[in-house]
Amino acid sequence: MEKLLESLINLFGQQMPELSTIDEDYGQLEMINQENRDTYPLTFPALLIDAADVSWSNIAGLSQKGEATVRARLIIDCYDDTHYGSTTTDRISERAALRAKVHKLLQGYRIDDEAQLIRTNSRFYTWDHGIKVYEQTYTGVVTERLEPETEPAHVTLKVTIGHTLH
Repeated sequence: MEKLLESLINLFGQQMPELSTIDEDYGQLEMINQENRDTYPLTFPALLIDAADVSWSNIAGLSQKGEATVRARLIIDCYDDTHYGSTTTDRISERAALRAKVHKLLQGYRIDDEAQLIRTNSRFYTWDHGIKVYEQTYTGVVTERLEPETEPAHVTLKVTIGHTLH
């Protein structure tokens, strides 16, 4: 999963310079109110990516195929007054455009010409301090092939990502 996370972080770093933070999600948003936590500040807009869940099945020998779940959280501080009659209602469509750009980069994304991510869920919610979170979940199939080296006690791990789970 690390290869997938690294690839996605690099993709967004290259394609979305308007993002202030692009990182692996390890709970930075949830740590905002914890003053005694040792972590760097989360700056906005931020994109946090996680791929923590894979359901595995055996395919041959020591190799396995699994369906991976990737979660991307676009986090934006919303200090604009967007009520009817204000002069900043366009901020709503600016946030929607950022969310759509994240989706466009993730939907169908492939690694090594084998991976394809497909959106399966999305939700939008508010957080403390006027923060809006646009969360999108994608799934894709990953394969880990363990190939024995010359000594039986050692194996080489090869990870590929594909389209469908068999």
